[in-house]
Amino acid sequence: MSKPQITQAMINAYDEYTHLTLDRRGFMEKLTKLAGSSAAAAAIAPLLAANAARAAVVPEDDARLNAEDITYPGADGEMKGYLVRPADQQGRLGAVIVIHENRGLNEHIRDVARRMALDGFVALAPDFLSPLGGTPQDEDRAREMIGQLDAAQNIANGVATVTFLEGHESSNGKVGAIGFCWGGGLVNNLAVSAPTLDAGVAYYGAQPDPEKVDEISAPLLLHYRSALDAAGKEYTIHIYQGVNHAFNNDTSEARYNKEAADLAWRRTVDFLKEKLA
Repeated sequence: MSKPQITQAMINAYDEYTHLTLDRRGFMEKLTKLAGSSAAAAAIAPLLAANAARAAVVPEDDARLNAEDITYPGADGEMKGYLVRPADQQGRLGAVIVIHENRGLNEHIRDVARRMALDGFVALAPDFLSPLGGTPQDEDRAREMIGQLDAAQNIANGVATVTFLEGHESSNGKVGAIGFCWGGGLVNNLAVSAPTLDAGVAYYGAQPDPEKVDEISAPLLLHYRSALDAAGKEYTIHIYQGVNHAFNNDTSEARYNKEAADLAWRRTVDFLKEKLA
């Protein structure tokens, strides 16, 4: 049986479902019209969605890494997180906060944290759903919970995460943040709200309030598909033509773009190594 053909309209419908107002039933109805039948829609839907089975580029038990689930002080309570360090770490390293999408701290983001640690950083992937009990297995439920979070509390917990990593025994005191989608937006807001953040990398995330841009102190690397200029801030924007939202997420077969993702990752690692050394 040949692989179903996925169109841009189908990907757009999925993005509307996962990020805007379209519910599951409305998404499947729209996908059925686009695909021509309910059977075709049923075959295409899993290809649009993230596939947890594809998450592990770096195995959980990789001997090159020390990885553990931890708790640490948040702004108003305990935060959960996934901390990864190189097993052969010599001396203190720059620390990187890896901020998840609107699906919460899932296996993909854990894997991204492991990749970051293999590139020579102390990586911490916080669970920003900690105030609501933590990330559930059901991604639809996780997206609903993300919508229930308080924006100010999210930023405060991000600032608390910066503080925690600044004082961690494995950290050299310099902290950067990388975020994807929902997490990219939070990185941008952390750049405004965390004056000691040393670097920020946003993958297709919402922009901060332009009126607060003058408060940014961290250099930024922005991966996107002028208030910064006016405020004289250090930043670099890379635009990847012809790719979709979530092009870096290799668990989403339809939207992942390996060429763009590999290039963006190399740029990210080089930028963080420069700023967190």
